[in-house]
Amino acid sequence: MEVQSEFTIIGGGVAGLTAAIALKNLNREFHLFEQSKELKGIGAGFGLAANAMQALDYLGLRNEIENIGYYLDSFAILDKNGEILVNPNTKKLSEKYDQKNFAIHRSDLHLFLLSKIDQINLSLAKRAINFKQHTDFIELYFEDGSIYRTKYLIIADGVKSPLRQQLIPDSKPRYAGYSCWRATIDNSSLKLQKGTETWGDKGRFGLTPLINDRIYWYACINGPRQNPTFKNFAIEDLKKQFSSYHHPIQEVLSQTKNEQLIWSDIIDIKPLNQFAFDNILIIGDAAHACTPNMGQGACQAMEDVAVLTDELQKNKSVKDAFKSFESRRLKRTKYITDTSKFIGEVAQWENKFLISIRNNMMKIMPERMNQQALIKLFKQDFMK
Repeated sequence: MEVQSEFTIIGGGVAGLTAAIALKNLNREFHLFEQSKELKGIGAGFGLAANAMQALDYLGLRNEIENIGYYLDSFAILDKNGEILVNPNTKKLSEKYDQKNFAIHRSDLHLFLLSKIDQINLSLAKRAINFKQHTDFIELYFEDGSIYRTKYLIIADGVKSPLRQQLIPDSKPRYAGYSCWRATIDNSSLKLQKGTETWGDKGRFGLTPLINDRIYWYACINGPRQNPTFKNFAIEDLKKQFSSYHHPIQEVLSQTKNEQLIWSDIIDIKPLNQFAFDNILIIGDAAHACTPNMGQGACQAMEDVAVLTDELQKNKSVKDAFKSFESRRLKRTKYITDTSKFIGEVAQWENKFLISIRNNMMKIMPERMNQQALIKLFKQDFMK
């Protein structure tokens, strides 16, 4: 069997689709395999912070994505009574780095990314389950019994990636200790314009506007993994859970239908020590899945592709490009994963005494400390 493509991407999420666009723009031969029968972006909304917009700018995608995103000039953390705990000046930093923060619906982003790829380079309903690595090629084995041979493999099939676990057997997903409900609803009567996240003893509740008069919301509650009670939670259960929380949380829940709810446990993976394995590279959530507490999952996937693009342009050897990518991304993604995990643990506290101390400390935290944290997040150079 001859080699069938130079690059093969496994996974049609944000990382895989963005990588496909980058390879197309570099005039590199590739094929992308996705296990789903349809690429539509399951989920609700998420943030594209200024660092992601920098990456998209480098990849030539920023302007078009700005048109389908909702510009967020602030994102405040509130207590259960609606009092501000932290309200960092993201607008000031966005202006400094000439990039803005946006919120976008996952399906809108997926449709956009998909529109940039020729369908001849895409195969759906193809789940890769195994591979054999050789010196000059890789054989991929699919659930349907088919085999595909490629020179270079980019693994981008998410946090539960079976291919990553073949390379690194102890890299199984770890449970964060809380579950999350999400939904996207109409905003024409609520007219919310600001993004917020509320921290309280019953859990967290986030609200973010989207374009086309929509908002997405999410709620995080502590509990055991795959909790059978949570599996059967309905809107009325969530209204009861957050009954003591400020306006407009009850109104948001009242306007959500049970069939709009998406529920999942929150998981990540322990930071890896290696992303490059000779002619194989792991990117996106497959490489560094993090909890959503910093809104950096998709952002880090886009940073990955920007760095990979830079390295492929600088290195004649793809294997060298993969290795250089690894050296540039390990420290950055470990910081994001560890910090996001820590924020989630503190945000999910239920002890009222500890919550009181936490909230008071957040209120008196100097503005420069918040700014420094954001600078570390925003400041990235994709052309080292």
